[in-house]
Amino acid sequence: MKKIELSDCDLKVISDICAKYEKKESELINILHKIQSHFGYLPEEVQRAVASELDIPVARVYGVVTFYSFFTMQPKGKYAVSVCLGTACYVRGAEAVVAALEKELGIKVGGVTDDGLFSLDCLRCVGACGLAPVMMVGEKVYGRVTPEQVGHILDEYRRNS
Repeated sequence: MKKIELSDCDLKVISDICAKYEKKESELINILHKIQSHFGYLPEEVQRAVASELDIPVARVYGVVTFYSFFTMQPKGKYAVSVCLGTACYVRGAEAVVAALEKELGIKVGGVTDDGLFSLDCLRCVGACGLAPVMMVGEKVYGRVTPEQVGHILDEYRRNS
């Protein structure tokens, strides 16, 4: 993983967010949400700064970041593309949708396109089983997606960039 250097401004943002939650360890998830919203992801250096601010072990922060799927230690693309691989979606062809996305984007699951426009991930359940298979771009849900639709859906976002 590529190391980043946090500026004084970055450290102040982290400090201010932690202070907003009174630097309580019990608020760690909320703190990490806010910080991830600011930075887009939670690299090691950010986790170390949070641990220092809260006076807790880095391992505690890392454990939370790696346990919850909504946290990421890798930068995401401008448009985060996710495919549900829950049982209903899987049975109804989600794997073929993932394969089509990998081919269309030229990346594997967990990757980011070279232009930084798209990242690709899989989820366990979106809660839209009746629309299986489900694909999300950001917060927008696409239901009953076929591999043939993937390119058209992505083109909507390419045109807007």
